[in-house]
Amino acid sequence: MGDVVGYNGQPEECVQCLKKLGAKNILGNHDSYITTDRNCERSKVVAGVINKHREDLSQDSLEWLAKSVSHITKDDTLMVHGGPNDFLDEYLYSVAAETIPIDFTRLFAGHTHVQTRLDFGSQKTFVNPGSVGQPRDGDPRAAYALIAADKIELHRVDYDIERTVNAMKAKDYGEHLWRGLYTGTQINGKVSLIQKI
Repeated sequence: MGDVVGYNGQPEECVQCLKKLGAKNILGNHDSYITTDRNCERSKVVAGVINKHREDLSQDSLEWLAKSVSHITKDDTLMVHGGPNDFLDEYLYSVAAETIPIDFTRLFAGHTHVQTRLDFGSQKTFVNPGSVGQPRDGDPRAAYALIAADKIELHRVDYDIERTVNAMKAKDYGEHLWRGLYTGTQINGKVSLIQKI
């Protein structure tokens, strides 16, 4: 659900892994920065990582990222990186049944990196699968979702955080960028939540 690149120390390996799996990527704001001449205006730290990733990515990986889609719809489900009002860059920290567009019963969004499932009766469901490489909900384990017909399962798995941190250190990323991987928090140490309203 986007942001394959723009954070950690192995962007080329991440893109090539997804390409090999035949994955379809929904364009994340960081993916967009990499594939355009724009960069992150909210954070100089992130902008610096984006610049490093532009140097690290092969032409093949850049082309794969450029083929990312803005959203995926299937039956009654809408999948985006941000939210329904801005597929790329809307942060959903508060979600109501009305957040889910009228033509859909399920909305999947990933931008906040907070694994969440919110059910609004039997009519509407919001899901954020969380983040494989940068969870921000206070749980450092990799987060993902499995979807099969009407069944949605949220999962967490341990991964080798030290290996990820070492890859970041090898690229001279500062401690402020990798410290939160141990605690599942944002760069500033903040834990984020998504609330039902």
